[in-house]
Amino acid sequence: MNIEIRTDKNIQNSERLIEYVRAELSAEFQRHTEKITHFSVHLSDENGEKGGADDIRCMIEARPAGLKPVVVNHRGHNLDTAIHGAIDRLKRSLKHAFEKKDNPRGGPLELADADVDEA
Repeated sequence: MNIEIRTDKNIQNSERLIEYVRAELSAEFQRHTEKITHFSVHLSDENGEKGGADDIRCMIEARPAGLKPVVVNHRGHNLDTAIHGAIDRLKRSLKHAFEKKDNPRGGPLELADADVDEA
């Protein structure tokens, strides 16, 4: 599982940040290591030094094997809330994608009984 982390010019990319994001993704998706081939994480501060509510954005793209890429975004007031919010959204999106791949029709069809009298 390859993890790529990028930041914009307003967020300092450090080894500590990289290790933190990798540890969080590995912990949350360790049971899907054979299903997911690549993560791409983009962190940005949309207002720069001006500040503001929910101006930190985390975008995560996951590439599951055999499926289209799944992309989620989350905004938060700091890096931690933005990262965890995006991870939570990604978990839900990947769960849905894996369920859809495993069972594309949503379950077996239930046919009406043939011998029921029609009114």
